[in-house]
Amino acid sequence: MNWNLRHLRAFLCVVQETSVSRAAGICNLSQPAVTQAIARLEKGFPQPLFQHRSQGLYPTEAGLALAARVSRALDRLEEAAAPISPRLASNATMAQLKALIAVRELENFSLAARQLGLAQPTVHRAVTLLEKEANRPLFERSATGIRAGRACRVLADAARLAFAELDQAEMELAEMAGREAGQITLGAMPLSRSFLVSRALGEFRRTRPRILIRIDEGPYEELLAGLRRGEIDFLIGALRDPLPIGDIEQRELFSDDLILAVGPGHPLLSRDRITPEETAGYPWILSRQGTPSRAIFDRVFAGHAQPRSIVETGSTILMRQMLQDSRHIGFISRMQAAAETELGLMVPLSAELPETRRPIGLTQRHGWIPTAAQKAMIDAIVRAAPGESAQ
Repeated sequence: MNWNLRHLRAFLCVVQETSVSRAAGICNLSQPAVTQAIARLEKGFPQPLFQHRSQGLYPTEAGLALAARVSRALDRLEEAAAPISPRLASNATMAQLKALIAVRELENFSLAARQLGLAQPTVHRAVTLLEKEANRPLFERSATGIRAGRACRVLADAARLAFAELDQAEMELAEMAGREAGQITLGAMPLSRSFLVSRALGEFRRTRPRILIRIDEGPYEELLAGLRRGEIDFLIGALRDPLPIGDIEQRELFSDDLILAVGPGHPLLSRDRITPEETAGYPWILSRQGTPSRAIFDRVFAGHAQPRSIVETGSTILMRQMLQDSRHIGFISRMQAAAETELGLMVPLSAELPETRRPIGLTQRHGWIPTAAQKAMIDAIVRAAPGESAQ
């Protein structure tokens, strides 16, 4: 939907005042302008947003739901824009904020214009108008390019989250009308991809077959950044301790432990019990530095001889293939490797690994309110978690 921020502000005024004339006075608009803004907004939804009565306009259930989302979105913009300029949030347009986000991300006007499908002068003019309103440069310009200043980064991030809130509004009102709209984006770490997400998707699809589901994969830091920008709805996988930043919250669903895995012909399979010293001479396949499983490996093998040959990867497929074709030892989640061990493609070694359990669960933005469809996806994930240890 093509949102108009001025229309949304007028809509909120009408919801609060239940009167077009009073809302027009507060918003410094004419009554016809407010009436037109409400009419254009209602055209974008399958149900009316107001009940027209002799006493005024009263929001419907859909109108109240939209107002709650719009209020959260505009509050984000106000909070970020107020330190820059008191009028910036009320005067900025969606097009200008989208241009700001693209230029901040790509650090180049031409690349930003290409991403938005616009001419480069159009994007440049949009950012220039924001800077004029702010009465200061939002980007630091140099011979090597442009870089967003701190105020610009804060505003761009707030705009992203505001737009995500408006996307949720569309999903919410469609759901209230018995329709499916929008998409759910989740960031899936290796363990969750191997069994948890697939089970949950099967259940979710039985009741909501048409909502687009996007699974984002990658290093935790990238997924976390996408979550905090509003590009990802929630993460599923190994939780972090301590919490990496204060604007997210975690929910543990179950715990899992780690095993040493090898290919079916590995020489260490003939041993009844393996010590760390016996493994040091073999090449290893480990998660990269900074991941919970790598931290556990470093703790368990502290004080012992360290392997000299290491491949770092989060890919179960690559690990499985390398274990088949070599003398490598893999350090992997027991549940993540369950399908491979059942088929005999990976074989756990007989090794005592104390304190290798780690919590698995959900990560989301602090204060995030899921739509009914997003909550249904989360509920399906919770039910797909191992029942004996789910919390």
